[in-house]
Amino acid sequence: MRALLSLAIGSFGIGMTEFVAMGLLPNIAQDLLPELWAQNPDEAIGRAGILVSLYALGVVVGAPTIAALVARFPRHRVMIGLAIALTLGNGLAVVLPTFETVGLARFIAGLPHGAYFGIGALVAADVLGPGKRAKGVAFILTGLTIANVVGVPAGTFLGQQLGWRSAFLVVTSVFALATVCITLFVPEHAGDPGRTFRAELGVFRRPQVWFALATGAIGFGGFFAVYSYIAPVVTERAGAPQWMVPITLVVFGLGMTIGNLLGGYFGDRNLRLTLLIGLGAMAVVLVLLAVLSFSIWLLVPLSFVMALLSSILSPAIQTRLMEVAGDNQSIAAALNHSALNIGNSLGAFLGGLVIAWGWGYGAPSWIGAGLAVIGLGIGLASYAVQRRFHTETGSVRVFDQA
Repeated sequence: MRALLSLAIGSFGIGMTEFVAMGLLPNIAQDLLPELWAQNPDEAIGRAGILVSLYALGVVVGAPTIAALVARFPRHRVMIGLAIALTLGNGLAVVLPTFETVGLARFIAGLPHGAYFGIGALVAADVLGPGKRAKGVAFILTGLTIANVVGVPAGTFLGQQLGWRSAFLVVTSVFALATVCITLFVPEHAGDPGRTFRAELGVFRRPQVWFALATGAIGFGGFFAVYSYIAPVVTERAGAPQWMVPITLVVFGLGMTIGNLLGGYFGDRNLRLTLLIGLGAMAVVLVLLAVLSFSIWLLVPLSFVMALLSSILSPAIQTRLMEVAGDNQSIAAALNHSALNIGNSLGAFLGGLVIAWGWGYGAPSWIGAGLAVIGLGIGLASYAVQRRFHTETGSVRVFDQA
């Protein structure tokens, strides 16, 4: 248990570094883009959203590359190295002076993200045993969801009071603690010496892997289109005071924590229904947010439901990837975070685009609803193709709950 808690400290740090920037976008824009802020604050916030996209891009690039390169090495040593890299990458954001260099720091900080979660999920799944894979994934994700209850709101409040860099200093300290705990408490855990970089990349020859990646990347983009700009939605669209931003983030975090636990449970019972119903419900909630987010009293409960649904989907998507990846487990577990962060980057980019165009802070919710519907369509196509394949070949079904 100490080993899993040590890994969860690192996932707590990842939750903070990924999401705290979203609550501090106005502060970051004002500090790093002062001239644009003076002329057009909305455009400056939209431009600052690039920092969210750059972190996500780092995850997309780093997750499959690092996971494939390290698959043959002992996993406990890999986790120590990834925790050190996360510490250094986030430390750069504290000290680098310009928008461009902070953007580079965010990209670097994102590189180890997917491999950390992916390899950590394999360790957790092995510890918990057969039939509990989704629960193992959910356990590692618990640190991330708790970060959204405690770390992100606290970091946002701290950043509002003492400057946004103070929040990233806290993040850096969390990763330093995780490095120490992993070194002390995660026991030796063998890798797969027979796996090579080329062999791991063979996962991309599996069509169902592409279906699963697209489902996560596009479907999850709907969540990030809204969450990336939650601070100005609260203050500008709903007209609430700035202190409501951390409170809204706490509500988000509670929804994500509960949803993560439910996602592990439902994913082990019926993965297909968890994915498809979750995406459909996400689309409905995003439409409601687009229409009703002018009221803080409606925005907050709808945010809770949106966060809950997103965290039900996250372990389900990762479990689906691990199911369809065959022997390529290390890269499959990491690819989930590539998919979700493509969604992060896509949602943040499209949400920032419509804001910069002057369409208002309700527009990202419409973008998000559209992305969720597309993700649902891809998920339906994936299972339809899978059923047709089994019908035509007469092969035995190999996917649990498919």
